[in-house]
Amino acid sequence: MNTAPATAHASAPTQDSAAAATESASAAAPDPAYRTLPGLIRQHARARPDRLALLQDDALLSYAALDALMDRVAASLQRDGVKPGDAIAICARASPRYAAVFLGALRAGIAVAPLAPSVTPDSFASMLGDAQAHWLFVDEAARGAMGAAGAAGHSPQAERCISLDGVAPGLALDAWLMPEGALPEPVDVPPDHPFNIIYSSGTTGAPKGIVQSHGMRWSHVARGANHGYGPQGVTLLATPLYSNTTLVVFFPTLAFGGAVILMDKFDAAKYLALAVQHRVTHTMLVPVQYQRLMALPTFGAHDLSAYQFKFCTSAPFSAALKADVVKRWPGGLIEFYGMTEGGGTCILAAHEHPEKLHTVGQPAPGHDIRLIDNEGHELPAGVPDAIGEVVGHSAGMMTGYHRQPGKTREAEWFDSQGKRFIRTGDVGRFDPQGFLTLMDRKKDMVISGGFNIYPSDLEAVLREHAAVLDVAVVGVPSVQWGETPIAFVVPRAGSELAADELMRWLNDRVGKTQRLARLEYLVELPRSAIGKVLKRELRDAHVASGRVPR
Repeated sequence: MNTAPATAHASAPTQDSAAAATESASAAAPDPAYRTLPGLIRQHARARPDRLALLQDDALLSYAALDALMDRVAASLQRDGVKPGDAIAICARASPRYAAVFLGALRAGIAVAPLAPSVTPDSFASMLGDAQAHWLFVDEAARGAMGAAGAAGHSPQAERCISLDGVAPGLALDAWLMPEGALPEPVDVPPDHPFNIIYSSGTTGAPKGIVQSHGMRWSHVARGANHGYGPQGVTLLATPLYSNTTLVVFFPTLAFGGAVILMDKFDAAKYLALAVQHRVTHTMLVPVQYQRLMALPTFGAHDLSAYQFKFCTSAPFSAALKADVVKRWPGGLIEFYGMTEGGGTCILAAHEHPEKLHTVGQPAPGHDIRLIDNEGHELPAGVPDAIGEVVGHSAGMMTGYHRQPGKTREAEWFDSQGKRFIRTGDVGRFDPQGFLTLMDRKKDMVISGGFNIYPSDLEAVLREHAAVLDVAVVGVPSVQWGETPIAFVVPRAGSELAADELMRWLNDRVGKTQRLARLEYLVELPRSAIGKVLKRELRDAHVASGRVPR
């Protein structure tokens, strides 16, 4: 599917652009135009040394400066005996220095484990130990995650700790780095070499380390040829660099020689000001950020005409919100559906398919996406309303969960020919045109009295009410039904509708088996750093309260 308008064609990151634009259908045979990201950055540094690469407030790096700093990072890691295939960890806010350390490690063939500063000390220690990180790079934001280690000024889980900002514990980055002009020994990095270890959010249990290869990241870069990236592009990012949501746009922007503007914290008004100031062409935002931007009374007063493409992923994106973005925000709107683990990706060009905004689009070129039943049997293609778990295969698939072969096997499904797929845990169905509609996470489906209830169906109806700003429906234990759905709603400012009245309104509009047992108002829904509603927290808090519906 070609999602780029004719006027938004970008030059590819190498002379082999035609090949780079097409992903291989086989994970075992990556695109023959494969190039490493550090190699592409070197190419841009030589061709356009003064071109802006990274900017955050007053901190900036040109391509020449970024390339030189990457060399110093790579040389310093080699000096200290960190070898290709080893790992380092970074736990910090987004910044140009963070990016340079990440990219410099890649130049030395070293995998990077980006860790969230918001995790608990126990989770942090677990992830750091699992990654077997030789170095830990931190800033002040990591102190809470480091716990006692941070207070003591060191981390017992890593061999050494480097401070990116000179405030956090550890040796200052400038003191650790090799002198200016230092060059690393060249390293050959094949496509199957580990690129990074992304840890799952932990919203469904203990975080797992998802090992992504250079070949998998290359497939993301190659896909970018359809989305207008180029040397004149400017991408504004307000999500963290430890999130795959951010990285699927961050890396292609640099691979195509564009500039990245980083925000260490999302603020809707500041975001719009930066977009206008820098004539931003691309962005990645999660649904709750789109919601807050579109709700600003001053949104329409900003000149956003430079935008070519806006992207979204990581959380459910309502059809009404997509329609509002398409109507009032210039440039195309692309929704990606997929997992950090990889497998299959669906792409919805919302601006081209206004009648399909309730879907997550069609499989990307070269991506094989199928449905399976509860027993793992493949559902026949083309069967109307067939509902099953979504599984996918593509060139972009994780190697596996780091040091967890059992968990890796659980995430895999093989067809009758032995072809490997990644299980998503999402339940969905295809329409006759091949667009995928997601019903819900398999684990979130409510089985009440033997009937399957999809919370997303109830959430969609509730969002139609003018009093509802945000909503999440979860299943909780029920004495009579085994499970029953309840709703948590964030009401719009000024609404005086009582919660029980809203529940009656909803129950009058859904089937008998779908009716809510309870509806509660909240000031806000609990979310992860990239905007995912933490339904497990809502469910656990309700159960802990002792209010078990009959």
